[in-house]
Amino acid sequence: MAAMSTSNNPTKDFIGRLRSDYPQFKFKAGGQDHWSPKAKTIFYNSGEPALKMRYGTLHELAHALLGHTTYQSDFELLKMEALAWELAAKIAKKYRFKIDDEHIQNCLDTYRDWLYARSTCPKCGTHSLQRDGGHYQCFNCQAVWSVSHERFVRPYRRGVRA
Repeated sequence: MAAMSTSNNPTKDFIGRLRSDYPQFKFKAGGQDHWSPKAKTIFYNSGEPALKMRYGTLHELAHALLGHTTYQSDFELLKMEALAWELAAKIAKKYRFKIDDEHIQNCLDTYRDWLYARSTCPKCGTHSLQRDGGHYQCFNCQAVWSVSHERFVRPYRRGVRA
């Protein structure tokens, strides 16, 4: 395992190591952690506390290494998130730190809560599976509702008329 540098700027040192170890990707400071497959760029939130910034950056690196570019369903997104956290935890060992399991579960809970809200029938409250990328259909009352394709927006559910 390689040791982390001990300069006055641990964030800069960490990102420098990642740039050296993963030259196929760019690393840029941004307002929110995310992976841009098109630009082959991992954006990290440099305003976060150092350890939390490392967690998020490695999670986005894991998405990149796993080849995550798009998803077809909400459940597939949740599965991709879990896989990325699993790999991020393994990568963290190389940099001599551990990603807190509670942090991982809290992050996954945001996706679970998002999925739960989207899958709730607006008419009867039954939870159903997604029928396609933008629609759910209730098993109980057969209602159909549309959901946004965006994952960072409130989970609005708009009924669709037959």
